[in-house]
Amino acid sequence: MPIRPKSSELMSAAAPLHAIALQGLNHWYGKGDTRRQVLQGIDLAVAPGEVVLLTGPSGCGKTTLLTLVGALRQVQEGSVQVLGRQLAGASQGQRQQLRRSIGMIFQGHNLLRCLTAEQNVQMGSDLLPGLAYRARRDQAREWLRAVGLGDELHKLPHDLSGGQKQRVAIARALAAHPRLLLADEPTAALDSRTGREVVELLQRLARDQGCAVLMVTHDPRILDIADRLVRMEDGRLKALTTAVQ
Repeated sequence: MPIRPKSSELMSAAAPLHAIALQGLNHWYGKGDTRRQVLQGIDLAVAPGEVVLLTGPSGCGKTTLLTLVGALRQVQEGSVQVLGRQLAGASQGQRQQLRRSIGMIFQGHNLLRCLTAEQNVQMGSDLLPGLAYRARRDQAREWLRAVGLGDELHKLPHDLSGGQKQRVAIARALAAHPRLLLADEPTAALDSRTGREVVELLQRLARDQGCAVLMVTHDPRILDIADRLVRMEDGRLKALTTAVQ
């Protein structure tokens, strides 16, 4: 696994007690008669280095929760503290700055079609201060090898399978050495062996580098990697359990 930059290069203050701290979080879509509440009274805390898996039926609000924690949406009601910063009332610029410390893996890989796998991953390390081009390139190659794509460095996205594209997206998120990783169904396009290797890589990232991981999944094969399992139904958190190792 590539070497993480010194903590002093990533943050100027002491690490917060919780990477994620949500209290009374509510969120709505629509206006007037079409207004619908999708998150209801969410309370959740995730510590640095902890892996939390979020499960539940489709449409229950899991992805909305990820986008709020990832500073991609404005907080409407409640407290959302991420990496020690309050997102309720935060400006667009403040949210953008925070996103530099967050790795995001969504179901759509969102790769740039004109860039090779290596170049797409290298974009993640562009966020790291003071890292020379050669170092960023070498780290991109290391992350691609870590997800099993060491032989696909120079391929464009249209030459990769769906599962390979997803692994490139995962490598890109990890290349930024995030303090928080948010993942939405990261194993959905992967076979069982590759999916297992990827989630174990995320687990090592959490344990070795203190990165908090919040992952949405429907994959029962990976539940054992979690420190905690959280279930969501109808916009509410229904159960929080310690995962069976």
